[in-house]
Amino acid sequence: MALIHSFPPAAARDAHTLILGSMPGEASLRAGEYYANPRNHFWKILGTLVGAGPELPYPARLDKLTGAGFALWDVLQSCERPGSLDSSIVSSSITPNDFATFLAAHPGVARIFFNGTAAETAFRRFVTPTLPALSCSLHRLPSTSPANARLTLLHHLEAWQVLCPASLGAQCSRT
Repeated sequence: MALIHSFPPAAARDAHTLILGSMPGEASLRAGEYYANPRNHFWKILGTLVGAGPELPYPARLDKLTGAGFALWDVLQSCERPGSLDSSIVSSSITPNDFATFLAAHPGVARIFFNGTAAETAFRRFVTPTLPALSCSLHRLPSTSPANARLTLLHHLEAWQVLCPASLGAQCSRT
């Protein structure tokens, strides 16, 4: 089984919130884009919250997202995984991303949101023990993956609105 690798983070220096997935799925790896599977609700949700919808070209989506103070990355730098399911990740093959360096370069990150249980579990198991101190708040959101089909787009949007509290004001447009 071949080792697969995640993408570099999409982040501006002034990011306040980091959204973490576990590892890009096959469609994303083929496209070289975060959340490329058209059945994934991620870009539809971020389209509503910050105007980074799937109708925009991928670079424009990233610009909208990072322009609103959000950073996007994955917990895992590399792993072995047949298919796209997080449950198929081979635990012994996991290498996490370098969060100490990322957080030092983005000191304004005060909140970390996990796109699903697998991302949160991997972060707490493989990353948290490597960080001397973590001053960010950690929150798990329901996975936007098509594998989480029990939740409709409306349910996802309801849960994910926590990304845009009133204190962020105009950064979250809900367009």
